[in-house]
Amino acid sequence: LEEGPLEGQRESKWLDMLNNWDKWMAKKHKKIRLRCQKGIPPSLRGRAWQYLSGSKVKLEQNIGKFDELDLLPGDPKWLDVIERDLHRQFPFHEMFVSRGGHGQQDLFRVLKAYTLYRPEEGYCQAQAPIAAVLLMHMPAEQAFWCLVQICEKYLPGYYSEKLEAIQLDGQILFSLLHKVSPVAYKHLSKQKIDPILYMTEWFMCAFSRTLPWSSVLRVWDMFFCEGVKIIFRVGLVLLKHTLGSSDKLKSCQGQYETMERLRALSPKIMQETFLVQEVIELPVTERQIEREHLIQLKKWRETHGELQCKSPPRL
Repeated sequence: LEEGPLEGQRESKWLDMLNNWDKWMAKKHKKIRLRCQKGIPPSLRGRAWQYLSGSKVKLEQNIGKFDELDLLPGDPKWLDVIERDLHRQFPFHEMFVSRGGHGQQDLFRVLKAYTLYRPEEGYCQAQAPIAAVLLMHMPAEQAFWCLVQICEKYLPGYYSEKLEAIQLDGQILFSLLHKVSPVAYKHLSKQKIDPILYMTEWFMCAFSRTLPWSSVLRVWDMFFCEGVKIIFRVGLVLLKHTLGSSDKLKSCQGQYETMERLRALSPKIMQETFLVQEVIELPVTERQIEREHLIQLKKWRETHGELQCKSPPRL
């Protein structure tokens, strides 16, 4: 019974914030962060994501651009791949359930537009679930600019051909794990399991294919507010609670068993309230991630030469 009035209050607070966004961003950023950690009211989530990501401004700076891209035919090599991926995105969601339905059509439009917007990048399969989640919350044009912000501002280089950015972030994640859970770190080192084997889908799909739906939404609320730091923290929490004690490692003797465990995570640790609390409380700061980023970037240059994609500080 309490839920109704409280939910209404939360909604009106968010409405006030969104209606006076510039003022809030300038003066009360900490408060915005706290509200995102508590979860954005469902009715305002789509609008809030656009404000938080800066995609609203991006759209206003590029009026008509999406329509222009929408009318272009697109490169056949990408169109085929996109077409094949459409029915794989949230097949049980009413929006995407029917082949050729409006959800799949909009998904096609958004992904095709991106390949025209960034022809040098083209299309990467992990963009499809990201775009699908956005389309559940906003119209195609808004979803497109939100996708642009994710690909360029939040996760730059993740979707370019060589996947260097994701490999680099895998090394950053692994190094941070040493501090968060030495037990898990030691086990993964001993088993010689490269981070790319378990964290690629987590990071590239921003956990949209890993976590239960209510947890996905809460993680995205924080991700849009605080950036990639949240993705690292979620990954660290999952690793810590899956492999972080000798008890848990009893059933993960070998490489195969460990990978199976990471593929089938325990529902308990992915549960919304538990996960969000752990993510908020995890003692990993932006500065630590940033420092690790510079260390790993230096190592990368020594072993692989220059990165093909830009790897700017993102926090």
